[in-house]
Amino acid sequence: MTQTVPTHARAVIIGGGIIGCSTAYHLARLGWADIVLLEQGQLSCGTTWHAAGLVGQLRSQQSMTRLIRYSTQLYGELEAETGLATGWKNCGSLSVARTGDRLTQLRRSAASARAYGVECEIISAREAGERWPAMRTDDLVGAAWLPGDGKANPSDLTQALARGARRRGARILERTQVTAVLAADGAACGVRWRDAAGGEGETRCDVVVNCAGQWAKAVGRLCGVVVPLHSAEHYYIVTERIDGVRPDLPVLRDPDGFVYFKEEVGGLVMGGFEPDAKPWGMAGIPEPFEFRLLPEDWNQFEILMDNAIRRVPALGNAGVKQFVNGPESFTPDNNFILGEAPELRNFFVGAAFNSMGIASAGGAGLALAEWIVAGEPTMDLWPVDIRRFARFNGNDRWLRDRVKETLGLHYAMPWPNRELESARPLRRSPLYPLLRDRGACFGTKMGWERANWFATAGAVPAVEYSYGRQNWFAASAEEHLAARTGVALFDMTSFSKFVVKGRDAESVLQQLLANDVAVPVGRTVYSAMLNERGGFESDLTLTRLAPDEFLLVTGSAQATRDLSYIERRIPPERRCAIVDVTGAYAVLAVMGPRSRELLSRLSTADLGNAAFPFGSSREIDLGYATVRATRLTYVGELGWELYVPVEQAASAYEALCDAGRELGLRDAGYYALDSLRLEKGYRAWGRELTPDDTPLEAGLGFAVKLATSVPFTGRAALERQRAAGLKRRLAVLTLADPDVTLWGGELIVRDGKPAGYLTSAGYGHTLRRAVGMGYVVNDEGLADDAFILGGRYQLDVAGTLADASIQLRAPYDPAAVRPRT
Repeated sequence: MTQTVPTHARAVIIGGGIIGCSTAYHLARLGWADIVLLEQGQLSCGTTWHAAGLVGQLRSQQSMTRLIRYSTQLYGELEAETGLATGWKNCGSLSVARTGDRLTQLRRSAASARAYGVECEIISAREAGERWPAMRTDDLVGAAWLPGDGKANPSDLTQALARGARRRGARILERTQVTAVLAADGAACGVRWRDAAGGEGETRCDVVVNCAGQWAKAVGRLCGVVVPLHSAEHYYIVTERIDGVRPDLPVLRDPDGFVYFKEEVGGLVMGGFEPDAKPWGMAGIPEPFEFRLLPEDWNQFEILMDNAIRRVPALGNAGVKQFVNGPESFTPDNNFILGEAPELRNFFVGAAFNSMGIASAGGAGLALAEWIVAGEPTMDLWPVDIRRFARFNGNDRWLRDRVKETLGLHYAMPWPNRELESARPLRRSPLYPLLRDRGACFGTKMGWERANWFATAGAVPAVEYSYGRQNWFAASAEEHLAARTGVALFDMTSFSKFVVKGRDAESVLQQLLANDVAVPVGRTVYSAMLNERGGFESDLTLTRLAPDEFLLVTGSAQATRDLSYIERRIPPERRCAIVDVTGAYAVLAVMGPRSRELLSRLSTADLGNAAFPFGSSREIDLGYATVRATRLTYVGELGWELYVPVEQAASAYEALCDAGRELGLRDAGYYALDSLRLEKGYRAWGRELTPDDTPLEAGLGFAVKLATSVPFTGRAALERQRAAGLKRRLAVLTLADPDVTLWGGELIVRDGKPAGYLTSAGYGHTLRRAVGMGYVVNDEGLADDAFILGGRYQLDVAGTLADASIQLRAPYDPAAVRPRT
């Protein structure tokens, strides 16, 4: 049958796998009838068709869990809507633990499940064996049972979503390959295509959506968009019938053995995620590659097979009907990619699902469709937002080396503060070699190598992971206390830094930022940058450098996101521009009650309170260097952030170390920074501050210009929320037992009922007890002072309830006297 490709459409979706069809379905359900989906082969022919079809609801972030819970709801309803079977079966799942550490992790996950509204039960090894009789259990210490999980047939699901989209007016065209993405004035405006008969043409549109699976990177390159993914081989086997394997078996995961199992026609599908994966497609994906598999690789599969036989001994004698080696795409952090590309307006991406595409497809398609329709995300999608990456993340060699590790993260132990080891180092502060020689143990964020802590003499600067106190605890405590009682030096070069300049810079920033930026030259302003829902798109510190120039400083991870967000909201008629100057300056934070004394040994500047008050910023001399000194703090003590030209950074650091020796100056890392800011109740973006959290809920209403008449993005939402009252508020909780370790994510229990979870946690070395922050929710009324302070609180720490105290002010220096001293 001849198919005609329209010359115009509202949206063109590239790729007919489950993600493309889900996006088309949800766009159509939201009222966009003029949708065209172009698939170069046949629907589901790329990676969807060979997916295992597992659907596990629980993820480490609440928003990601919400997406998959929606998927399970959709898959349960889709057959009735479309008349096509989906293979959805709500069979539940078991995750088993071979070790005490794994059981601790499962108990922590069960507590998170309660906070997220997911049913999850910790059961014994015996009970797990009763649910899965073919499983060996004598080497297990427990398991987690999630009755809401299930499995589905990927190809059937895709066809059902496609039918649902077609019924609402979408057109789905197979054998039509996109050969170019058209753009004008910085925005996507159409595609060029070629059909199976060799015919070519163009389809103009308002929006282009790249759902091309492992081809998405190549499609992005057609228009200069970086889609950081790399293919890797992924394996499973399908067995003959096995005694004891019955149709109602739950999905079984044995993460300590890297393997999973599901029932299929009386036999098993067994696959896994080996810790050292095998990348594929370094020279590109051959054409055509439809419904194709790669050659069997039993050597690579051996670690999975050995562990699978240990868990299910009958597998050792079972016949193997098929060995499936189907390549899938993986990302540098094991989270999929969603959203509008920062390089090109109206070009959206939904790809690289890290072998979680079937579970995620329903929710991801909905989230991407809502983003397209609303013009911004309708929920917190930061864990999967394409803007969490930068252009350097698109380097093929770097991606190849990284995905060897990330594939295995599915079942690797998710230790607190676990760092990835592959494809490092990439971005380095000019102080990197100096800090390395002084015992720094580095972590990484946005490619930057950052000192997390400093090993004391004779100690090895490497983390020994555990759920208790890790080996850096004592060293970080010394760094923490140095900042509280003396002086400490932090390398914070990885801060994202932007200069906003132009005649209209102030008026542009007034619209974008929630706080008032009309301040004198040399003053700083802390502000939120909000979405239309009143949630945090970012939080930043602004310094006015001149009447027409501002310096904006944000978190390391937010560089691409914040630059894109601001650039796109500068009206073209305004005289204003933003430039990323992150790489131009190192940042040295000198913090502690003796910081003024240290800096005065190197500078002729008057650093007293009258001449240099809190919140002020100006250039000073520092030894031989000239730096911008800004009197701010993220630790709750007297201190200055020094913005140093990179070529002068090493000299400035060495001068500070020499001058600070008699004062007991300590190098300090990000672990100490985190424990210091927790004692002060300082919020962190991505933890306490997300697109779903407002300044009023976060206790930051003082940094919002609602008392003025100045309009700003998100103002209307905040005014509505202020009038209605708050249902949730951020609070600080501390534990009575000084020996309990908190890591964040722990369930908050108020009067015996779930009331939220900790967004951040650590040990307060000044307070001598664990401290955390989290939103306390009142589902039945307002979260006013009486509600927050009137309950009895506990924290679920891996299944054990620990008594906690709660407060709405910082437990350390609540009046904020010390930074202003």
